[in-house]
Amino acid sequence: MATGLLTPEAADRIVTTCRTAIGDSLRSVTYFTRDDYEQVYLREDLERDADLSTFIGHEWRGFKTAQTAYESSELGEYNYTIRVFDNGFLIRVTTESEGVFATTDGLTVKDFEEVATALNSFLEERTVS
Repeated sequence: MATGLLTPEAADRIVTTCRTAIGDSLRSVTYFTRDDYEQVYLREDLERDADLSTFIGHEWRGFKTAQTAYESSELGEYNYTIRVFDNGFLIRVTTESEGVFATTDGLTVKDFEEVATALNSFLEERTVS
């Protein structure tokens, strides 16, 4: 994991965006590109023992496979992904070159939509070299 993928201001903006939409249920926030990632937030009661590099690899490859599979679907364009686990949820928002995933204790569908829209706006405003 490299640090410095994001400016401190951009990292703060992602965390603020997620905290505003999710509140105290926010567990973690990770920004990623095709080649690297940076965990920009981890709630203090959680341990830093997740294998994020493997996790990011699966999320990126899995996304590309699913995106290709559903390209011609009548469902329309892809917006974001919600994954449901025993101990929480993951929301993933991506562009062609970067993405953010946030983990939460629990949210309503409306809350997921709000955070996805806000993160999508953040990613669309950025330029990645």
